[in-house]
Formats: sequence, structure tokens, C-alpha cells
Amino acid sequence: MLPPSTELTLVAMLLRALGFLAGLLLVFDALRSALRTFVLPRSAGDRITRLLFTLLRRGFDRRVRRKASYAERDRIMAFFAPLGLMLLLPVWLSMILVGYMAMFWAVGVRPLYAAFVESGSSLFTLGFERVDGVAPMILTFSESTIGLILVALLIAYLPTMYGAFARREQAVTLLEVRAGAPPSALEMIRRFHRLGRMERLDEMWVTWEVWFAEIEESHTSLAALVFFRSPQPDHSWVTAAGAVLDAAALRLALVDLPHTDVQAQLCLRAGYIALRRIADFFALAYNPDPHFPADPISVSREDFDAACAILAADGVPLVADLDRAWQAFAGWRVNYDATLIGFCRMTMAPSAPWSSDRAGIDALLAAGIEVGAVG
Repeated sequence: MLPPSTELTLVAMLLRALGFLAGLLLVFDALRSALRTFVLPRSAGDRITRLLFTLLRRGFDRRVRRKASYAERDRIMAFFAPLGLMLLLPVWLSMILVGYMAMFWAVGVRPLYAAFVESGSSLFTLGFERVDGVAPMILTFSESTIGLILVALLIAYLPTMYGAFARREQAVTLLEVRAGAPPSALEMIRRFHRLGRMERLDEMWVTWEVWFAEIEESHTSLAALVFFRSPQPDHSWVTAAGAVLDAAALRLALVDLPHTDVQAQLCLRAGYIALRRIADFFALAYNPDPHFPADPISVSREDFDAACAILAADGVPLVADLDRAWQAFAGWRVNYDATLIGFCRMTMAPSAPWSSDRAGIDALLAAGIEVGAVG
């Protein structure tokens, strides 16, 4: 049997070892979160980032629920993504501060307050505390390096994010000229027909095929972009995507034109694949292999018939068999309907035909149901 003094020494050593390990794991979690969020060039969910944005979104949802108009809600929600992004750095720095405090305590810096001061001085490179010993000095240098790296990562990350945001919004803004505000698939087809440029629709599909490829990459590797709102309250990347996809589906199913429809098909496939990949990142539910009518869509046959009447009144050439056209349109729409409506709810998108007007955001808010919490 060991003497009491030896037992106490072993317990103290065990506590120091556990404290050092706990601190090391906390620092590791913070660095892994920063790596996944800022550096890794692929879709990779992170529980710390997800938790922060989820809790923040719940607070925003409670606030916007008290606002009567969409304009007021939009002004509030414009701060959600930027605030969440800026809060990430203090969260990571706090985790590193506490983690290194535990490690400083484990290597002999006493009392705990002194370990806290040493950790803070090292992390923020203040230099007003200095401890002797090889182990404390190694911790000091490593913590200072980590603090500088995290700040540098955020500084480098913001231009990349705002560059992707600017490219996204340029296409969304240009769409207003072609599809109105809020964007509408019907308005797009009608405007091209009035201008006698229906053959130029193929150029639109090429442009938006590239746009969908870009948002698939940027909105998963830079996930906060999903919640960055457009400069204009009636613009949204979600409703823009819906208008283009619906226009392509109507072009294929309903509009009777002699020229090729390959580009419209490619645009549709690029669009629903992009929405699904982003939905996978946010764990948004959808059927990966939908089939109409087994899987219903949010656009009704009455909506489709009304659209046919509007296009016919404008002189747009339509196919003769509207029943077959409806089946073809629904067969395309079912591929992106669930993800489109889901993103409208999640981002609290402005009202637009056949997209956010189906999401029931106002009704959910009025009923006191939280919408759009990440994860």
C-alpha cells in the first residue's frame, strides 16, 4: 500500500495529465472547426459552426416573428449571416484561451488565474506576462502562433466570400431585366417573345448552367453565403434559381419552338444537382429519386393552366397537347421542388411566383413556428 503522500502525488499528476489532455482536445476542436470552415475547399459540416448559427438563428426567428412586414424582417435578417460569421472568431479564440489555460495549469503555472492571464497574454500577443520553463514557453509560442493564424484566416476569408457573393448577385440582378422583380418564369418567356428573341433563350441556359455550378461549389465550401441576403429586398439567389429552372422546364414542356432544347436540359440538370448538393450540406430533406405523380409538386395543374392562358394570350407558340405538357413540366419540377421550397423557408426568401409563395413563411411565423434553423 502506498503512503498517503505518494497517493496524493499520483492523484495530482493524474489531474494535471487530464487537464492537459482536456485543454489539448479543446484547442484541437477549435482548430478543426476553423480548418473546416475557412480552409477546406469542399463541403464539410462542423458541429461548432452549426451550433452557433442554429442558436443565433433561433434568436433572429424570435425577433422577426414580431415584425408585421417583410421589409422589416428582411432588414433584421440581413445581419444574421454576417453576425454569425464574425462571432465564429471569438468562439474559437475563447476555446483556445480556455484550452491553453488548462495546459498552462497542467505544466505548473499557478494559481488558475495566473494560467488564465498567461494564456490570454499569449493568445492576443500582449506580452505582459512571462513564465519560466521550457514547457510554458513552448505553449506561449504555439498559442501566439495560433492566434495570429486565426485572425489572418478571417481576413483572407472575407474577400473570398464577398467575391463569390458579388458574382452570384451580378447574375441575380441581371435577371431582373429579363424576368422582372420578383423574378418569374412566365415573365422571362413573355419578354423574350415580345422582343422576338426566343432563340436567345439558349444563351440564358448556358449562363445559368455555369452559375449553378459556381453556387454548388461556393455555397457548400463557404456555407454562410447561403444566408447572405441580396442588396435589394426583392432579390434572392433562391427565387432567381427557381425562376430560371421553371422557365427552362416550361420551355421544354410547353413552348413549341423548332430549335434545340439541349441547353435547357443541361441547365435544369445543373440546377437541381446544385440545389441537392447544398441541401445535403444543410441536411435538408428531399427524395433523391422522385417521380411524378407519386411525389407531388407545389405547383398545381390550375397554376399551370393559368400560365398556359397567359402565354397564349401573348402569342407565345405552345404545344397542342397540354395534358402531356403538364406531365412533362411536373416531371422536371419534381427534381427540384422540395429543395427549392426548403431553401425558401430556410433563407426566408422574398415572395416570388412558384417558389417562396409556396413556402408559407408568413403563416409559419404567425403560428410561432421557427423556420430556417441550420441543421
